[in-house]
Amino acid sequence: MKALKNWVRSLWQSADTVMRSKAVETIEYEIEELDNIFGILVLGAFMGIPSPPIHVSMELLPLMTKDLSIMLDRITTAHDPLGDLFSVLSID
Repeated sequence: MKALKNWVRSLWQSADTVMRSKAVETIEYEIEELDNIFGILVLGAFMGIPSPPIHVSMELLPLMTKDLSIMLDRITTAHDPLGDLFSVLSID
């Protein structure tokens, strides 16, 4: 009886670990997508999307340094498919 109880407990702990890791992955994905949406909203003028007033964009620009550098890297690799492939695969 004790062995069955330990087996059920270990099964429950394994399922709990799997569900927690899936929840964390989902939240990380949502955060990444929200960062992308934020970047599009603030830097939308580069893509032709109406952007917020310039003083709001200027106040948010220090928070956007990572996104701006990624966008500039994408611009430099836009016409280089091999370079784009290497940037996606993180090959140094």
